[in-house]
Amino acid sequence: MTPTNHTEIDTGSGSLPVHAWGSAEADAPGILLLQEIFGVSGYIKQRAADLHALGYYVIAPEIYWRLDDTELDESSPELLPRAMGIVGRLDWDQAVKDAVAALEYLRARGQGTGVVGFCFGGGLGFNVAAVSSPDVLVSYYGSALPGLLELAPRVTATSLHHFGNDDAYLDVDAIVPALDGAEIHRYDGAGHAFDNPLPMFHDAEASALAWRRTADFLAHHLPTSQG
Repeated sequence: MTPTNHTEIDTGSGSLPVHAWGSAEADAPGILLLQEIFGVSGYIKQRAADLHALGYYVIAPEIYWRLDDTELDESSPELLPRAMGIVGRLDWDQAVKDAVAALEYLRARGQGTGVVGFCFGGGLGFNVAAVSSPDVLVSYYGSALPGLLELAPRVTATSLHHFGNDDAYLDVDAIVPALDGAEIHRYDGAGHAFDNPLPMFHDAEASALAWRRTADFLAHHLPTSQG
C-alpha cells in the first residue's frame, strides 16, 4: 500500500505533490488516481497499490495542496463534516487544472493514460477527461456529475461508471441518460461511496464486483504487459 516514491509536478503556479506507485520509467500505462473528499487516505493508497499490482504506473496527487488546515483523522466521528468543510473551500477550476497537469505528466511518458476517480475524484476525473482526453476513464459515483453533464459530449475517453442504486446523494436515474456511450453498472442495495471500506459506506458485494469489472475494463482498454 505504501507509495514507492513521491514526486512533484510543475503546474505553472506551484509544485503539486504526488504519491507514486512504480517507476515513471517503467514500460507501463499511467493511471491518474483521484481522491475522495477524504484526501489521499489509506483507502485511496490501497486502491493505488491494487492498480499498480495490475501493471500500471499510478500517481495520486494531493488535490488539497493549495489549502491550509486539511489534516483528516480517518477514525474521527467528525470525519465527514470535517471533509465536507475542506472540499467546500476548494477552488474547483484550479483543482481541474492541477489534475490536468498530473495527467499531462503521465501523457508525456508515451505509454497511454487512464483516470480513475472515486466520489469527489469521480466527478473531477470526468471534468479532466472533458478537457484533456485520457485514453480511459473509470468513475465511481462521481459526486459532482449532476453539475457537469453538459461536458458529456466532450468526454471522448472510453468510460466506465459505477453507481449504487440506493445512492442517497446522487439522482442516478437523472445522470445515466447523459452518459451516452459509456459502460455503466448499477448495484442494487449499494449506497454512495460503496467501495470505501468505512462501515458507514461499505457494501462488500458491490465493491468486489465493481473492482473486478474495473480490472477487466482496464485490461481490455488500457492493456499492460501483464495482460
